[in-house]
Amino acid sequence: MINERKPLVSFKDYSFQYFAQAEPTLHDINLTIYEGEKVMIVGASGSGKSTLGNCINGLIPFSYKGESKGSVQVGGRETSEMSLFELSKIVGTVLQDPDGQFVGLSVAEDIAFSLENQCMPQKEMIELVQETAAIVDMDRHLTKSPFELSGGQKQRVGLAGVMVDDVELFLFDEPLANLDPATGKTAIDLIDKIKTKYNKTVVIIEHRLEDVLYRHVDRVIVMNEGRIVADMDANTLFEARVLPPLGIREPLYVSALRYAGVEITADMKPESVETLDIPRIRDAVIAWNERQPQPQPSPKREEILSGKDIRFAYNRDHEILKGIDFSISAGEMVSVVGTNGAGKSTLAKAVCALVKNVKGQFFYEGRDISDQTIKERAQHIGYVMQNPNQMICKQMIYDEVAMGLQLRKYPEEEVDRRVLAALKTCGLYEMRNWPISALSFGQKKRVTIASMLALEPKILILDEPTAGQDYYHYTEIMEFLRSLNESGVTILIITHDMHLMLEYTERTLVICDGKVLFDGSSVHALTNPDIAERANLKLTSLYDLAMKCGIDDAQSFVENFIHYERGLRDRIGPQTK
Repeated sequence: MINERKPLVSFKDYSFQYFAQAEPTLHDINLTIYEGEKVMIVGASGSGKSTLGNCINGLIPFSYKGESKGSVQVGGRETSEMSLFELSKIVGTVLQDPDGQFVGLSVAEDIAFSLENQCMPQKEMIELVQETAAIVDMDRHLTKSPFELSGGQKQRVGLAGVMVDDVELFLFDEPLANLDPATGKTAIDLIDKIKTKYNKTVVIIEHRLEDVLYRHVDRVIVMNEGRIVADMDANTLFEARVLPPLGIREPLYVSALRYAGVEITADMKPESVETLDIPRIRDAVIAWNERQPQPQPSPKREEILSGKDIRFAYNRDHEILKGIDFSISAGEMVSVVGTNGAGKSTLAKAVCALVKNVKGQFFYEGRDISDQTIKERAQHIGYVMQNPNQMICKQMIYDEVAMGLQLRKYPEEEVDRRVLAALKTCGLYEMRNWPISALSFGQKKRVTIASMLALEPKILILDEPTAGQDYYHYTEIMEFLRSLNESGVTILIITHDMHLMLEYTERTLVICDGKVLFDGSSVHALTNPDIAERANLKLTSLYDLAMKCGIDDAQSFVENFIHYERGLRDRIGPQTK
């Protein structure tokens, strides 16, 4: 039994308040994590889950200063009485943004960093680095620069860098935020392998609940406003309906069961589609599906943006875009998806003239814009990059969002109106006078989105706009983008979020190996095993549920779910806090 295991982490009546904050971030935390457990921590942004993680790995109190009350013990000792070095030998942290964790010029150097600090003999060090790299399937990339790697590979290097110390607990801070669906699934497999094969304790802080629950977790810790409001297994959690009132998204198949009128109980094992007691829910799901009206096709629209035979290479030996043709209609909202490194972001940069020597032609409203400069294209096309640090120029939030308008000589009153409206939309209004250096990665992301929304472009391209966002801010951003879209703005979203793709975009461009693999219905892309496998997508759990219930037309079932949920949202508004 779990309670017979040795406690590894223990919080007792613990509270913490950052010196810069007026109120405590954590209140009266009582939590024990035992050796060998796999625990997930979920909660909306600002709920305190990251702060809780920082208490476990020692960043509080050693890096982030504040006032604490109560007790935090790791390995049986008070963290306040340990050094950060001592804690790092027990707790290994894999960050959300792997670029911020790299210190070596090559993969091998990065993995070996802590061993070099320990003055380990070189021969022993090389053997351990190779052995550890093999565990995470990176032994063939040891000579590469970390910055040449895909998002999934970077995360594996970060994991190897803490594994070499043989730590007892692995803390993952949003490990799926920047990974494509299939790579994310592989990452969860790898985490599960490390937990079971090496009997390690694992703590995962993540928004994407359904994706983490692809593999069993022992407990889910739910946080809200700095307090633990639930601590239970996933089956009991779904029965208790704890998540929706807190603005946390339940798995899609759980939502489908609720729409079908199924009373979810822990004994039907709703933790995943694979464990779900299908005979108990099959009839209700089939009956609901048969009651749904057929959706009407979307009207035809005029073309606003297109590309013909687009080719691009960063060097002669590696062509990224290999003859891409695409056409986007005015007023559309389109997803662009595919594996890490497929060419999605490169295509967006080519559209905006952010990369040079692009071959082929781009057309805007029928006019050839291939020779237009960045500035000329920016009159009509806005682009929000995946990494916010590549866009931010100012020190203060308000100034960053206002910069584009000020460069275009807008009147001061209009600048203020647009900036404040964009900040409110992105949940940053209360922070408008904060320095950007005080923000998290996800909050920086929202700043860059706000700075582009303030410009009101006719075409808006967003690279992973919701990565690292909780369901509340995800919905707020996407509903605003939908309102922009309904007002006439054409929107392209590069995303790894399959729910975003299904819920908000009827059409999807699937990019694979520098080419367009598929151009059509988003639902079709996520209910076609061949497309999903080739493009590193993940078949939606709605497809899995339909197949297990014996519904022959799984694509129609997914379409019915999306249209039902969209109608529900339009009638009563987004189900968020």
